[in-house]
Amino acid sequence: MPLHQTVPQEPYRELLGPRDTERAILKIKDAFQTSLAYELGLTRVTAPLFVESGSGINDDLNGVEKPVSFTMSGVDGRRAEIVQSLAKWKRTALADLGFGVGEGLYADMNAIRPDEVPDATHSLYVDQWDWERVMAADDRSVEFLVDTVRRIYDIIRRTERYICHEYDELTPYLPDWITVVHAEELLARYPDLSPREREREACREHGAIFVIGIGADLSNGEPHDGRAPDYDDWITETAPRRRGLNGDIVVYNRVLDDAFELSSMGIRVTPESLREQLALRNASARERLAFHRRLLAGELPLSIGGGIGQSRLCMLYLQKAHIGEIQASIWPESMRASCAAAGIRLL
Repeated sequence: MPLHQTVPQEPYRELLGPRDTERAILKIKDAFQTSLAYELGLTRVTAPLFVESGSGINDDLNGVEKPVSFTMSGVDGRRAEIVQSLAKWKRTALADLGFGVGEGLYADMNAIRPDEVPDATHSLYVDQWDWERVMAADDRSVEFLVDTVRRIYDIIRRTERYICHEYDELTPYLPDWITVVHAEELLARYPDLSPREREREACREHGAIFVIGIGADLSNGEPHDGRAPDYDDWITETAPRRRGLNGDIVVYNRVLDDAFELSSMGIRVTPESLREQLALRNASARERLAFHRRLLAGELPLSIGGGIGQSRLCMLYLQKAHIGEIQASIWPESMRASCAAAGIRLL
C-alpha cells in the first residue's frame, strides 16, 4: 500500500470483533510486561503524566513538537507540560530510587503529542512501555546494544506465539531472527528511496530489522530519522566514529504491507557525548536545565533504555489495519468515513 495510506488496498476483514479485541489487548499487555520485567530484571514504577516546564525532563522528540502545557494554579502558578515520552525522566528515577548495575525499571507511559499527524499507525495519543536499565561502563558497545535488542525481540515473538495460541483466528508470522543493519547500509542499498521506503524494502526482505544509527547525519548529509540530542548516544567516542549506539526495532506488517516501528531504544549519552550532540544541534543552552546539569555533574548512572509501543504491538498481533481499532482517540472525519467504508471500526 502507498505510504501513509489509511486503509488497505485489499478487502479487509477483522479477525477479532471489538469485545474479543478488548479481551486480547489485556492478555497481550499482561503477558508482554511480565516477560519484559523478567528478561531484563526490571521493576515497575509509577510514571508522571506531566512534568514541570523548563526542567529539561520532557522529551523534545525531533525538536519541533510542542507539548501540551498548562498553568498549575495550586503550585504557585508554575507551568507544567504533558509528557511526550519518559526518555529522560527514567534516568533520573534510576538515580533517585537507587538502582544498581543490571537493575532497571519500566513504566506505563501515556502521552499526548498534539503535532502528530493521525494515520493508520499514528495517533495524538501514545501509550508505551518505557524502560531503563543501569549498565556498566564496559558495556557501552554496539555488541551490548544488539544483545539487548535480541532479548527484547525474543519477548516480542514469544508474546506473538502466546496470543496466537489463545485465538485460533490468529497465526504468527514474525521471523525467528531479527536482522541488524546500519542506517548507512540502508542508504547505500537504496540510495533513491526515502528512509521509510528503505525500511519497508528491508522489512519485506528480512521480516524484522534493527536499524542502528538514528539521529546522526549520514553520508548524504541527512539523518535517517530525527532523535533528540540529550538521551540516546548517536555519535560515539569510539571507532568507527559514526557507528552510533541507538536504533529502532522495525518489523514487516503484512496487513499494511509496510515497515512497522515497534520500539526506539539506545545506550544513553555520557556527559561528553551530551555536550557534543547538543553542540551539533545548536542546543548547548540546554546545559543550564536541571536534567542536563545533573547529567553533566555525574549524578545520573550510565544506562540503556527505550520505549515499546503498546497499541502498536497489539495492532500487529491482532492483525488490525488501523491503530484506532486498538485505542480510543480522535480522528479526522474523512478518515472515519474511509475506514468505515473499508470495514474498519475505529474506537
